[in-house]
Amino acid sequence: MAKKVKKRAPDFTLLLSTLLLVIIGIIMVFSSSWPEGIKTFNNGYYFLKKQLFAAGLGFVALLFFMNFDYRRLKKMSWFIYIISILSGLLIFTPLGDTKKGARRWVNLGFTTFMPSDIIKLGSIIFLAAYLSNKKEKIKNFTKGLLPALVIVGISCGIIYSQKDLSTTITLAGTLISMLFVAGMKISHMFFLMIIAGLGLFKAITDEEHKYRMKRVTSFLDPFADKIDTGWQAVQSLYALGSGGLFGLGLGKSRQKFFYIPEPYNDFIFAIIGEELGFLGALTVIILFFLLIWRGVRIALNIEDLFGCLLATGIVALITIQSLIHIGVVTSCIPPTGIPLPFVSYGGTSLILYMSAIGILLNISRHVPIDRS
Repeated sequence: MAKKVKKRAPDFTLLLSTLLLVIIGIIMVFSSSWPEGIKTFNNGYYFLKKQLFAAGLGFVALLFFMNFDYRRLKKMSWFIYIISILSGLLIFTPLGDTKKGARRWVNLGFTTFMPSDIIKLGSIIFLAAYLSNKKEKIKNFTKGLLPALVIVGISCGIIYSQKDLSTTITLAGTLISMLFVAGMKISHMFFLMIIAGLGLFKAITDEEHKYRMKRVTSFLDPFADKIDTGWQAVQSLYALGSGGLFGLGLGKSRQKFFYIPEPYNDFIFAIIGEELGFLGALTVIILFFLLIWRGVRIALNIEDLFGCLLATGIVALITIQSLIHIGVVTSCIPPTGIPLPFVSYGGTSLILYMSAIGILLNISRHVPIDRS
């Protein structure tokens, strides 16, 4: 009779840092969305209720994937990827919903969701499966790398067609990180970087999207045009600056009163800095650092290549998106709308990221190291 293998415990530090970020997010979404809730919905609790509901579903998803053998995702990768791509194509059907000039949502009547979040996770799972099957061919451009780039191109192309350059960059960076870890040639890496740089330059200077160029020029000196193009960056810096070391106090932000656009989403880190101060903002950064560190540790120590690449993709996605959000809020990079994982308002994003952490926690159960 075969001896039953005892299940290892999941990585506790990873789980705790994730849950703390979600709790901080719920509190800060409530605080930063109160004025908008009162003005638009005559209900200050509107955004809080939706975020709590999403966090509940996200927690259930996290527990499910934490106990779902991640290796089974490899067999299901084709199905998952097709479903994610089809969800993105729904944008171009009558179900597609346009908000603030961008068609990025799918309206099912009883709820709306952003397919880009589903595409991100689906692409990571599918590419991890592909690369683990083609590990001997990844250094060959035509047989290994080129088909992988087709996967990257399809995924990023659908998101770019939604006029979402920041998410396109985030996903492209994530998938290329996985290619690098899988063992692609450094010469191929440099070639990809040049192509990506040229593509980014074309996207920014495109005549159809002049607002992107305005964002770049305003970033160079936001105070030169602080009433128009530099408004977001200036108001964000005001929020961070007025917070000082200890902050103005929870709920006492001034910039959330319609100075910063979507303070509960794209600029939530600025409200954290204003209300909780430098120490509050630093706490959030430390929690992200802990999450990323444990994720990297899992990726380095898992013996299965699929698990390594899957963990790499999840960690790279969280890292890149967090850096872009904090970089925008602190005016280190040009302004662009991208939420802070686990913290910003957004049901689809929260559920998908908590699902991704669940997968990462399951991978950690197969790592022969201390998980405390």
